[in-house]
Amino acid sequence: MSSSDLLVDLGDDQATAQLGQLKLSTYEEQQWPADEAPSATRRQRAATNIWQKSDSTQPFDAASPHLPWDHPFYDIARHQIIEVAGDDHFGRKVIVFNACRMPPQHQLDHHKLLMYLKGTLDQYVESDYTLIYFHHGLTSENKPSLGWLRDAYREFDRKYKKNIKALYIVHPTMFIRTLLILFKPLISFKFGRKINYVNYLSELEDVVKCEQLIIPARVREYDNKLRANLKPSAQPPMSPPRSPPLPSQVFGVPLTTLRQRSADGEAVPMVMRDTISFLSERGLEMEGIFRRSANVTLVKDVQQRYNSGTVVNFYDMEDVHLAAVILKTFLRELPEPLLTYHLYNDIVNFTSVSEESQVTVMKTLVESLPEENYVSLRFLITFLAQVSANSVVNKMTNSNLAVVFGPNLLWGRDNAMSLSAIGPINNFTRILLDQQHLVFP
Repeated sequence: MSSSDLLVDLGDDQATAQLGQLKLSTYEEQQWPADEAPSATRRQRAATNIWQKSDSTQPFDAASPHLPWDHPFYDIARHQIIEVAGDDHFGRKVIVFNACRMPPQHQLDHHKLLMYLKGTLDQYVESDYTLIYFHHGLTSENKPSLGWLRDAYREFDRKYKKNIKALYIVHPTMFIRTLLILFKPLISFKFGRKINYVNYLSELEDVVKCEQLIIPARVREYDNKLRANLKPSAQPPMSPPRSPPLPSQVFGVPLTTLRQRSADGEAVPMVMRDTISFLSERGLEMEGIFRRSANVTLVKDVQQRYNSGTVVNFYDMEDVHLAAVILKTFLRELPEPLLTYHLYNDIVNFTSVSEESQVTVMKTLVESLPEENYVSLRFLITFLAQVSANSVVNKMTNSNLAVVFGPNLLWGRDNAMSLSAIGPINNFTRILLDQQHLVFP
């Protein structure tokens, strides 16, 4: 087995035997999710949400916690243990696992949880991705068995392990530290370097914007309690306040403002023109374009150069993945998504539109966008059609591009990923790419 694997085979060795003896104290204020039968209202809502298939032969939307009550994975998804949270600062997809949302062992089918986790990861494992594990809330009542850990190892083969770039364990306890010490002989050196302990939520800001994570209230409360128990001199830094925008700020600035600043009144922002021009020439045949991450120092440096009004030349850097990450970052940091909050509900509910009406409805929707948004969207989608046309080489089909760009084109007003909307948003993006020649005449 290659050194890039997460674990070697788990045998009946002394370390494995010790793992089963590890105990967790019960959290006194543990509140488990209610195990309630679906209400009539919920059943009615499920019936109207056509995109949420209850037929087990249909692929399930692993990102949605609101599957119909009769869906095979409903009993897992409803707990919202696993979430998808956009991209981190490196341009990698973020998968979140919330231990505090795991119900007691007798209320959860751990094998189905494993299959649900695989279904989530299957959408992203071909790209670089990050795992964030919120450990608070794991107790003796809800922790999975050692047998489940063995099953998890056997299920997650190399394709799941090779592109995970980091595992962040938030609020680690002596239990989890001891567990990893006992596992040390079983964990490859390469993967061991990817494990990071995060003691306070503010430390995550170096990796991802916490405002885009849907962090359970209990985890936030626990973080505040940890801070309150520290002496003032030992207090960890709070999340840094946002700096006031520079006069030439580009990232995080409305499209209308960027157009007003443009000397020629160009509706497509300079960042999009620069990155897409470079990628059109140098990136169309790059396998995995938009799937790889970039050096975070270079990403921040390029952002700073744009924000300070300095000309950026990607041809000098010759880094396709850097340009790809900058493009995605620019879109994600817009104060309002390119597809706008106004179209959010229409797009999330788009799968209820009949197939023969989709192009007409889609045309109407995108033509209702402000001019800057419409022109920029057309510019982007036309380029992505070129990328897809080379998918035999670069492996980026319209479906793959939709998974990458959907969450960067539309999100909810709270700036966090609306998990029940990820599937519909990606589906809308895929159809837009499929029908772009008709939507943008």
